[in-house]
Parts: sequence; C-alpha cells; structure tokens
Amino acid sequence: MGVRLPDARFAALLVLAALPPVVEATFLVSQGFLAAQGLAPQSSSLWPYDTYHDLRWILVYHNSWTSFGVLMVAAILLRALLSTGLVVLSWPREVQRPSVGWLLRRSVLLSAAVAGLVAPWAVISVAASVVALSWLLFASLLPMFLLAPFLQRAAVIGKWWRGLPSLPVVGWSLLNFVVITVAGAICWSVPGWWTVPVAGVAGMFNGLLWQRTVRDAVLEPTYRWARVPVTPLVFVLALAVPLMIPALVRFVPGGSTKVEESVLTEPLPHSVGHAVIVLAGFGSAYDGTQPVDPNVQRFSYRGLAPDGRPLPYEPLDTFQSVDASVDRLATQVQLLHERTDRPVTLIGQSEGAMVARTYLAERRHPAVDTLAMFSPLVNAGRAYYPPPHDQEGWGVATGWLLRVVFGAVNLIRSPDTGPDEPFIRSLLDDAPFYRNQLMCPVPGVRILAFLPTTTAVEAPPGDYTEIPVYQQPGVHGSLLGQTQVQQRLVEFVAGQPIERQRREYPVLQRLTAAWQAPPLAIHLNPAWPEGRESDPAFTGKVCQPKK
Repeated sequence: MGVRLPDARFAALLVLAALPPVVEATFLVSQGFLAAQGLAPQSSSLWPYDTYHDLRWILVYHNSWTSFGVLMVAAILLRALLSTGLVVLSWPREVQRPSVGWLLRRSVLLSAAVAGLVAPWAVISVAASVVALSWLLFASLLPMFLLAPFLQRAAVIGKWWRGLPSLPVVGWSLLNFVVITVAGAICWSVPGWWTVPVAGVAGMFNGLLWQRTVRDAVLEPTYRWARVPVTPLVFVLALAVPLMIPALVRFVPGGSTKVEESVLTEPLPHSVGHAVIVLAGFGSAYDGTQPVDPNVQRFSYRGLAPDGRPLPYEPLDTFQSVDASVDRLATQVQLLHERTDRPVTLIGQSEGAMVARTYLAERRHPAVDTLAMFSPLVNAGRAYYPPPHDQEGWGVATGWLLRVVFGAVNLIRSPDTGPDEPFIRSLLDDAPFYRNQLMCPVPGVRILAFLPTTTAVEAPPGDYTEIPVYQQPGVHGSLLGQTQVQQRLVEFVAGQPIERQRREYPVLQRLTAAWQAPPLAIHLNPAWPEGRESDPAFTGKVCQPKK
C-alpha cells in the first residue's frame, strides 16, 4: 500500500484505529470472556462490519427498552465520532477536505442509517446463537458481505447510493472481511493477554484500509451506472438472502433426506439386539406408516394411539416444547420396552436429538442404553429474549425485532415459524443445560454425536464435547443421506466404538469466532436458575460441575 499521508497523521490514524480493539480486548481478557474475544478486531473496521459488531453486543446485552435506546444512541454517536476521525486522518492531500463539522454531521446521519440497514441481519445473528443453526448465521453475514463495498463511499461521497463501487473499493472491503476473520481466529487462539496486541495489530490494518478506501472513493468519484440507485437495489437483494439459503441447502447431497428413508425402511441386522425409536427433526411429518422391522418405531410428536402405535403428525406438531415431547417419549419408551423386552436405542436428528438428550437427563428409563444424535444443536441458547408479555428482561427489544423479521418472512413462507414457538422457548428457558450438558456423558448410556462440518461454525470455538463424535462434511440434517454414515450408525447400535474427528473442524471454529453474536453470561440472567451450570463462554469447556 502506498501511503502518502504525513507521518504524524498516518501514525495518528493507526493509533486511532487500534484503540477500540485494544480497549475491547483488554476488557474481555480481564473478564475471562473467552467466547467473545474474536469480536474485538471488528470495533474499528469498515462499514458495515463496525455497525454489525456494535448491534450484536447491544442486542444481547440490554435488559430494558430504556437501556436499548440509550445504548443505540450512544453507539451511533460514538461510531460517528470514530468514523469522522478516521476519515479526517485518511483524507488524501490532493483534494480539499470538507470541514470537520460537515463530516461529523454526515457521519451521525450515516451511522444511524447504517444501523437501520444492518439491524435485521444483526438480529438474525442473535437468532443463530439461540438455535445454533449455521444457515441463520450465513443469512445474517452474507448481506454484510454484499453491502460492504457500497457503504464504503458513504462517509465521503455525496450521492453514495448511486452507481457501482470501483474495483479497488470492492477489493478493500473484501480484504477487511479477511482481516477480521483471521484476526478473530488468532485472538481466540493466542493465550491470555496476547489477545490484546493481536487486536491492536488488527486495528492498525483497519486503519490502513480506511486510508485506502477513503482515498479511492475521493480520487475516483466517477462510477459506472452513476444514475442508478444501486445501493437500495442491493439492499433489496440482501433482504432475500434468508429466504434463499434454506432452499439452496436442499440441493446439497443428502440435504433433503428424511430420517425414515435412511433408518426405517430396512430390517435391523442380526447384530443389533435393541429396540429402536427414531426421532425426526423440526418441521418433519409422519404419515403413520409402520417400519419394516417390528422392533423399530417412529417417535410421534402427537403421542400414541390407544393400541400403542405412534400417531401420524404434521410439521406443526413438532412446534411444541421439549418437555411435552419428553413426556411422550417416556411413554413410548416404556411401552416399546414392555412389548419387545429389549434394551432401547434412541436415534434423534436435530430437534429429535435435543428431545432424546433431554429425556436422558430428566426421565430416562433404565432400558435406554444407547443414543445416536444427528445434527444436535451444539451450544444452543447463547442469547435470550423474554416472552412477549414481559416488557423487561435481557434481549427484550431483540425479541420484538425477531417477531417483526419472522412475521415478514412468514408472509411468503409456510408453515409459519417464529421466535416464540414452544420448542424455541425451551432452548431459551433451559439454555444453561443445552450450553453446558448437551454433549456430556450419561452414566450407563453409550452416546455418539454425528456432526456435519457446518456445526463448527454454529458455536464459539473451544471444547464443546465430552462424548465421542463422528464428524463428516455436510450441512445440518444431511448426514443420514450418506451410505457411509448409515453403516457407522448400524455399527454403533450393534455395540462397536465409533469416533472420527476431522482436522478442519477446529480451524472452522476459530475462523468463525469473529462472526458469532456474543453469548449472554449465564450468571446475569435471572430467568436462568443461578448456579445451575457453569458457563462455557468463560471456561472454554463443557460438562463442568454444577456450582
């Protein structure tokens, strides 16, 4: 990069850009807040990544409408001050700079506008931390990626919403994404206080990128399609991203495989001496068809008929609390064991895995000695928002923003889903268990988790399991469609030890550390029984003893 600024101004630019990441990293390290340390480098990054950083903190860490409003105003003003300083120090000597007052007024307006543009995606990232689904995280991040080149010009160009950005501006915004991603991984990976200088260096890189984007925007004011309002059109395109990603997932091999197609259509091998209950996931349906093997049953979210057969159910029947499903599973396990006189294996996918694991913690029958979990929601419940009738509580504004976002999505999608479904509320209300105990051993039970590699991007880096895992390339819910995985499942149910960990998995965990919403500290939330569980966000470990 050719730097033409006077040495004093250039040094001041680097110091100003490094200061916010250093301050944030210092606070996080001093508090032992391991899970959030990867966010620090974003605090001085280019638009909209800087605002995306601010909003995620605010959406998680406010506990009333008043605190939400105060934090939003403070974030907008501080972001405007920082952006003004960075623009002033980055302005090229060849062009006369507007007054500081003009730049500040413009930055305040733009900071508020960008916050409004980014808010829907930031709130979706918080939803991703509640349900631990990678497609929600991608849905929140891809719009940032699309909008970044168009927003870089906003601080210095009058009609910034028109025309295509120049190639250099596109390149600098892409480079900033890479810098933030790598720096977040390094911040999490280095020990202790080394996080602070890493964040400072990342901030200096941010300063360099501010200098280059301001320079290119000022010195190359002519753009293609100069009369076309391209930025609003790109924003409209970004609005479609959350709707597109689930559809694209269906094209992934195995992405649309139903659990019954993989598990229930063949007799159990002679090596398997168990009765089996298969629990499908969220939004699944069951037409009442009986499995080929009489020792296998499909779990019904509606319960059992008088003759003991699982009732057919519709996707809406899966939108029930985990406790309700656990009650029905307990009845089904009892009757199946009495009928077959065999030990019972549970095979759960997604929501079914969460129900089965909760059942083992709360209602386990002694006959249940094996559990296979496919695509469990690892480290779910990392944020919180109260029920709609509560007007205070951590994330109260976040809950209402999510209701607005999902309400808009439901206008063109069915079946309707929302942030207050009983299953989602179960993850919110019992979050300490799902964050700390989901992937832990249960005495007397063999447990194996089949994890697609996308699970690595769904939770902060760190130790996440004390049970064997079988990691396989794929997306959420896709592994049962793979012949190799089906063979490993049969071997595991038959009693063989199965485990495989892939080298890229921890790397992916670290590379996505910068893009997670910060977890809500367990001890802060009065809705969670204090002292029930330790907090992996601070310990970096799961399965720690209860306090």
